[in-house]
Amino acid sequence: MATSRLEINFVRLLSRCESLASEKRAETEWRLEKYVGALEEMFVALKKSPSKPTPETLTDYNRKVDFLKGLLEAEKLPSPAEKSLANQFLAPGRTPTISSERTPASKTVHIQSKARCAGEMRKELMSSGVSNSALLENDLRHRKSLPVDERQSAAELDQILQHHHNLQEKLADDMLNLARNLKNNTLAAQNIIKQDNQTLTQSMRQADVNFEKLKTESERLEQHAKKSVNWFLWLMLIVVSFTFISMILFIRLFPRLR
Repeated sequence: MATSRLEINFVRLLSRCESLASEKRAETEWRLEKYVGALEEMFVALKKSPSKPTPETLTDYNRKVDFLKGLLEAEKLPSPAEKSLANQFLAPGRTPTISSERTPASKTVHIQSKARCAGEMRKELMSSGVSNSALLENDLRHRKSLPVDERQSAAELDQILQHHHNLQEKLADDMLNLARNLKNNTLAAQNIIKQDNQTLTQSMRQADVNFEKLKTESERLEQHAKKSVNWFLWLMLIVVSFTFISMILFIRLFPRLR
């Protein structure tokens, strides 16, 4: 089947979107979002077209459009950690968009996006580490310059903060133990269900065996009943025959008196 004009335009726009997604863009960049919106509308029209491509091709197109939409949504998240987590769930296309690509462009975009998120997380961690060190040093200098009463208040505040920190650690440990217990209970329930399934399977097998035995015994009983009926019929036939012959002999031996 020849490629329709709508599909050609869709592939061109898809290739352009993947090219823009691979570039480093400013926060005010609006073209990619508009292009992806138009791409989604073209994909809907392509699915309804009489000369639409094969279902496998449509599935790959849909995968690439969803990947670009998810990429834009991930870039709007506030923190690098959230962006990195969202990137982990993105699924790029599996085939090249145009024939000149050796590797699918969406896979390249996915790798670049994950690398950018990792770099942003690294910068954030380094900056937070430097700022925390500076704040701690300034706090120590400030405390040394405070009077004795204020130092004591600061020490009490530290104790309160330490107490809250210990409570948080205890709560985290309790949650971890709860998760472990839940996991153990789940595993135990799975084992019980597995054992019940095995017992049910054995019971069904035993029921099948008993059914076969019952069927065999029923057939034997039926055969025995048929034999009994046959013997009874033969016996009745012999009795009737004997009676008939006896009557004939009696008539022959003792003729009627005149």
